[in-house]
Amino acid sequence: MAAAVRSMNKMYGVCFNAARQTTGPKASRLLQRRAFRVAGVHRQQPFDSSLEKPQFPGASAEFVDQLEFIQPNVISGIPVYRVMDRQGNIINPSQDPQLPKETVLNFYQKMTLLNTMDRILYESQRQGRISFYMTNYGEEGTHIGSAAALDPSDIVFGQYREAGVLMYRGFPLDKFMAQCYANADDLGKGRQMPVHYGSKDLNFVTISSPLATQIPQAAGAAYALKRENMNRAVICYFGEGAASEGDAHAGFNFSATLECPLIFFCRNNGYAISTPTNEQYRGDGIAARGPGYGMLSIRVDGNDVFAVYNATKEARRRAVAENQPFLIEAMTYRIGHHSTSDDSSAYRSVDEVNYWDKQDHPISRLRHYMTARNWWSEDDERSWRKQSRKTVMEAFENAEKRLKPNVELMFTDVYQEMTPNLKNQRESMWRHVKQYKEHYPLDLYEK
Repeated sequence: MAAAVRSMNKMYGVCFNAARQTTGPKASRLLQRRAFRVAGVHRQQPFDSSLEKPQFPGASAEFVDQLEFIQPNVISGIPVYRVMDRQGNIINPSQDPQLPKETVLNFYQKMTLLNTMDRILYESQRQGRISFYMTNYGEEGTHIGSAAALDPSDIVFGQYREAGVLMYRGFPLDKFMAQCYANADDLGKGRQMPVHYGSKDLNFVTISSPLATQIPQAAGAAYALKRENMNRAVICYFGEGAASEGDAHAGFNFSATLECPLIFFCRNNGYAISTPTNEQYRGDGIAARGPGYGMLSIRVDGNDVFAVYNATKEARRRAVAENQPFLIEAMTYRIGHHSTSDDSSAYRSVDEVNYWDKQDHPISRLRHYMTARNWWSEDDERSWRKQSRKTVMEAFENAEKRLKPNVELMFTDVYQEMTPNLKNQRESMWRHVKQYKEHYPLDLYEK
């Protein structure tokens, strides 16, 4: 053990000296701090059996002589951080991010553009034009507020309701439509079901359907960034339902023990498909789990785009500077159905949905803020709504006209050279298509 510690300290000493010579005092201090942490973990303190206090290596505590179980809500409800009230008024001027008019207008336009795209694509699925869709109604503030606080080089792991994050980063409407229509312009070559977006150029990892798989993957990516001293962070989005998966535990624990620059962003929207939060967990939400993993945590009003922005910006700054994970729980509400495969009227009332839609919506809250400053008017609203719908419809119509990807692409991008097994599958597919060609209109596919 002692030899291993000496070897590790020697390694960090070499790295420290190299960093001091090549990258300056800032990197030197960072490596010095990391070396201190590693040495502190592995160096045991002298054991004194005369001390009447616990010596167990797995916890820091004191002895007690009374039998008492810890209550689940040992901390009374974690407060919800907000900057604006529901009328768009700044509550505490010191928390106002003081964003310029152009930035706030961009927030609003991205949130409303996402809303418009959702309505058109949702209806297109109902008309049988695409196979599936998931809306983002009511959660637009969590997307735009968090996306704006990140650096473009930061890596994003989404779940399946973060289209606004990708939109804020510059993903064009044409690509959203191409993915949902699985046409020849789709970056995924038509292999994924709708809303499973991804963009290598925008550092947005392609969405995967299985729940919570992105959480341990994000921990691994953040650990890699830490080892490379990239000054980048990872943000991982998930819902409160996904937090019940075993992968969430693995991701939280790995990121904390490996001290990764990672922001866990939980959208607590009230329902995991049809399961309400009171059936999903018994503790105080998701933020309360952070301390158990040794993570700094905060709960924010997800319908307050400024609160989301402030919390994500500070978490991102500290995650990179200190190499540690943060947990943000954004309290919001899923106004739409879970997906086009769901009918939420079976498990919640119309009055409940109407409250959030009419009285506590992130878009209307931000609009109140802008209107009070004379940054937005009724004429601006009408003009923008008309323009945004026209833009979305043009992208929609273009996507519908495009051919589907070449059928051969089903067999590519798996191996550098096609294996005999894949070749046999391809030949079998073509025999089947030729035999039943009336069912396969190949003229709709690129050659």
